Amino acid sequence: MSMAFPPSNPRSVGKSKRRILVAGGAGFLGTHLCMRLLCEGHFVICVDNFTTGQMKNLRYLLQFDTFSFVRHDVTEPLDLPVDEIYNLACPASPPHYQADPVHTLKTSMFGSLNLLELAVRYQARIFQASTSEVYGDPLMHPQAETYWGNVNPFGPRSCYDEGKRAAETLFHDFHNQYGTDIRIARIFNTYGPRMRPDDGRVVSNFVVQALRNEDITVYGDGSQTRSFCYVDDLIEGFHRLMYSPHVIHAPVNMGNPNEFTVRELAERVMDITGSSSRIVHRPLPVDDPRQRRPDITVAKRELGWEPRVVLDDGLKATIAFFERQLMKPAEELAEVA
Repeated sequence: MSMAFPPSNPRSVGKSKRRILVAGGAGFLGTHLCMRLLCEGHFVICVDNFTTGQMKNLRYLLQFDTFSFVRHDVTEPLDLPVDEIYNLACPASPPHYQADPVHTLKTSMFGSLNLLELAVRYQARIFQASTSEVYGDPLMHPQAETYWGNVNPFGPRSCYDEGKRAAETLFHDFHNQYGTDIRIARIFNTYGPRMRPDDGRVVSNFVVQALRNEDITVYGDGSQTRSFCYVDDLIEGFHRLMYSPHVIHAPVNMGNPNEFTVRELAERVMDITGSSSRIVHRPLPVDDPRQRRPDITVAKRELGWEPRVVLDDGLKATIAFFERQLMKPAEELAEVA
């Protein structure tokens, strides 16, 4: 474990409410979460190995003297005194998690185990960023937390899907066996600024292709559905789940229940960007879910949470971010790990 930046000034720690570790804090969701926590006055320790996280994301965080960064792979044990832990450490995009499926599975399983043991050591509350992928290609629609899923354990997506399912089991067993204070969010499709241009998921793919006036690649006939949650809404959901006065140790769905076909998404992106792109179709990937929409009854009832940002508004903010990114010289976009 090596420090990429020195720890924050110890004199500033007393001004913080809590010492919070964010594993995967240099990634898309992680940087938004770190910023939220820092703005609330907490002392934040970002842990990342840059598998998909980006060094440039940290510049938004380094303005705070209550921020520190540790370069570390959570598949290896770590020992940092903390009050709370957020586990966001795992690639979430199929091209990235399928590039090294063994490490993806290790990140979900060994990473969760190491962070849970850290939580036990310091009696810290711990949050797990799980996923709607635990439902696989669902036979229930919309998907409620009580649904056990329809997951292929022996396919190209299995390293991620089964890894997240195993992580949930670990969290559940640590809570039952050691009394660990756990929170689990099952995240549905999320998008917004600070996604990588090469993220590989549908929103970033469509936006980048449209801005470049390239063919927009739709897999299958485009009738498969997804529900898209803007990142600000999701981070608010994290916050409410982590600090809810109603203790919830079971998984909670977090996503936008408004459902769109993939083709509808492509058409909206082209309309907003004014792109001259055309839609082209490619074969549907193996185990690609046909439908995906969260039942957020639990989140609404227990947390008073539901998304507020409509798709067109979220897409406009996301497109504006990618426009700025694509205008930069290539050398500015290169990341030095």
